[in-house]
Amino acid sequence: MSESPLRSALLAAIHRVLSPIVRVMLAHEITLPMAIEILKRVFVEVAERDFRLENKASTDSRISLLTGVHRKDVKRLRELPDVEANLPPKISLSAQVVATWITHPQWLDENGQPRPLSRLARDAGEASFEALVASVSQDIRPRSVLDEWLRLGVVDINATDEVVLLSNAFIPREGLEEKLAYYGHNLGDHAAAAADNVLATNSPWFERSVHRGSLTEAQVEKLRARAAKLGMQTLTQLHTLAGEPDENATPSASGPGKRFTCGVYFYSTDVAETPAEK
Repeated sequence: MSESPLRSALLAAIHRVLSPIVRVMLAHEITLPMAIEILKRVFVEVAERDFRLENKASTDSRISLLTGVHRKDVKRLRELPDVEANLPPKISLSAQVVATWITHPQWLDENGQPRPLSRLARDAGEASFEALVASVSQDIRPRSVLDEWLRLGVVDINATDEVVLLSNAFIPREGLEEKLAYYGHNLGDHAAAAADNVLATNSPWFERSVHRGSLTEAQVEKLRARAAKLGMQTLTQLHTLAGEPDENATPSASGPGKRFTCGVYFYSTDVAETPAEK
């Protein structure tokens, strides 16, 4: 049976989306049989969550019919514990501390940049790194945060015993667990927004990109630096706005509330390596 133009376009898009994911999987010895097991589980979870009939529980047989996953596998997979992973607590806390450091005036210099902070409260009181961590959480020792950040290459200690932020976003240079947590969080939310925009037309998420070919390496590096600066300004402003109270909010009797993710990315490769342009 010949493919319709729409299905062919969808399969081509999925191929392009999966290629970098498979690259990461192969780099960590995730083989096809393991990937198939993961894919089966995702098919079952999505069918049960997003394709249920109104006011009716989804049966194993219906999920099997929707997904093509054998009914015995459906039953087995539905009985497994939930594996949907949020950011590990230590990563979430680190992100909050960095976000506070780069947005709150108390921790910024005259140019609006995160200033070096004395390591100990006994040396600088409320202007210290210990005070910064304590302003976000009283449940973890600042020394533990500092040791972890030094390991990950997020901060450095200068000659005057000040903690210096090496990047104004929590992007670990080391620490595979931390990198994979952000990989799943950021890529997952971007893919979810893109999926909503493909499947629905009402109130689409903002999802745009600018792209152009036939550029020199120097041009790309100039654009890359500019994108990083503009992107960080946008993210910092959004974080500050998210921290402001909603004057029109009414107390909610139930529900955990909403969360949001806004991502800015930049990517470049040789024109010949771009699938759409081969």
